Amino acid sequence: MMGVAVEQMLDLWCTELRQVKAHLRALFPHPSVAASAAAFLDGLLGPERRKTGWMRAEAAGDPGPWRQQAVLGRSHWDADALRDLVREYAVETLASPDAVLVIDETGFLKQGQSSCGVGRQYTGSAGKITNCQIGVFAAYVSDKGCAFIDRQLYLPQDWTTKPERRTAAHVPDAIRFVTKPQIAAQMIERAIAAGVPFDWAATDTVYGVGAIEMQLRRAGKGYVLGAHATDQFNSWGKTLPVAGTAEQIARALPSQAWRRLSAGDGTKGPRLYDWAYVELADLEAEEDSPEPTGLWTRGLLIRRTITDQDLAFFSPWCPAGTLRETLVRGEGHRWAIEDAFETAKTELGLTHNETRSWHGWHRHGSLVMLAFAMMAVVRQHANRLTSPQKRNDEARLQRWYAGLSRKSAGSPHASPSAGSSLPS
Repeated sequence: MMGVAVEQMLDLWCTELRQVKAHLRALFPHPSVAASAAAFLDGLLGPERRKTGWMRAEAAGDPGPWRQQAVLGRSHWDADALRDLVREYAVETLASPDAVLVIDETGFLKQGQSSCGVGRQYTGSAGKITNCQIGVFAAYVSDKGCAFIDRQLYLPQDWTTKPERRTAAHVPDAIRFVTKPQIAAQMIERAIAAGVPFDWAATDTVYGVGAIEMQLRRAGKGYVLGAHATDQFNSWGKTLPVAGTAEQIARALPSQAWRRLSAGDGTKGPRLYDWAYVELADLEAEEDSPEPTGLWTRGLLIRRTITDQDLAFFSPWCPAGTLRETLVRGEGHRWAIEDAFETAKTELGLTHNETRSWHGWHRHGSLVMLAFAMMAVVRQHANRLTSPQKRNDEARLQRWYAGLSRKSAGSPHASPSAGSSLPS
């Protein structure tokens, strides 16, 4: 957002916030609840580090947290309607035909046993098995930005066999146990049914399963799904036959099979890795998709860290002739949801949900999604205000930094001043 005046940014924020609140009001049958929801949104976007009920109430000038708590608890409104509103709102600004639908999960650490879905389970947020809730999220990622467009609380199987816990947490009777991949499949189905424009899907290994692969193929979508080192891969119809586990194939590749590429920009610059791509088979997509889309390729994408040579594996499905760089870009977009989780937790109070009910979790999560989407929309509008000269200067600076990164990657003794100069 270089080159945007403070007055312009303030105007963007005020205008967008008024419009978002106007959309939000339509979801609430009673004006007082709509006003409380608008104050809730203000609290999420405000400067308070913790977005608890008391903190939000103080920011709103309320004597206590009761109005804020009512938004998540006893008031009557549909959290799924807000979810759909957020999806439409985000896609309206961030839409791009080559966008990536990213699905991942995050954990919410808990102390007690009463919060809906809580239990001892593994969460990457803590890197261990601990007492927590798990939320599955879908993010829309394009060159215009990133926003959450779906969410669902994972309900462990032991919750489904304990009616007293379900009743206490107000779990709807229609909710049954579903696995995390099944939740992901439902999110993909909702995105496709809503006409969300995306060409690719990306997930980690939890969601790289056959059912999701077939679902995306039938929809004519490409994907880069996480795979395990022990997964078996076999080629057919290719000049050089390949067979074995993903790790065995990776270890047998010659040095020239690897190429150093960036998976996208991180906080410290380009995320550089060594990448190898093995084409396994070319298939007619008509076998899986009702729409004729021509020849597609199934393959194995391998990422190797530069420092310790650790390997990660991905199963791509893409139109024949797709470049390795395109697949790397698609997989790299998966990092956006990790950054989004961090922002939503540290800045917007995603982890500060004080309710214990099923609907309270989804209401809180949907309101945080709305706040996050608004930030992404404001950022995109601000980028459009940046002058062409400013954008050109920023692009030249990014290319210069990328050149330094490639030079450093190729030679451990290279320094920024050796043979490089600032762009002119």
